[in-house]
Amino acid sequence: MEEHVGDKEANRIVNRLRRVEGQARGLQRMIEEGRPCDEVFTQLAATKAALDRVGVLLISLKMRDCLEEEAGTEIASREAVERALEAFLKYTRCVK
Repeated sequence: MEEHVGDKEANRIVNRLRRVEGQARGLQRMIEEGRPCDEVFTQLAATKAALDRVGVLLISLKMRDCLEEEAGTEIASREAVERALEAFLKYTRCVK
């Protein structure tokens, strides 16, 4: 990660990735145990959503860094950037 990512943000990213790792292991166990497909699909969707959240967090951190670098000062809170990114992602999911 770039040096702009602080310890707090790095911890958030690592914690989310650990959750995804646990979910992936759960999926492996479900397959090995022969669990019903609908249960596997539900867990797969949850795992994908958790990984997508990691991506959103990384993109929001990068957006904030880029905007601050361009402006030369802190221009937006992480929450504001995340809200803007969430709105963008919601829109892009609808446009396919």
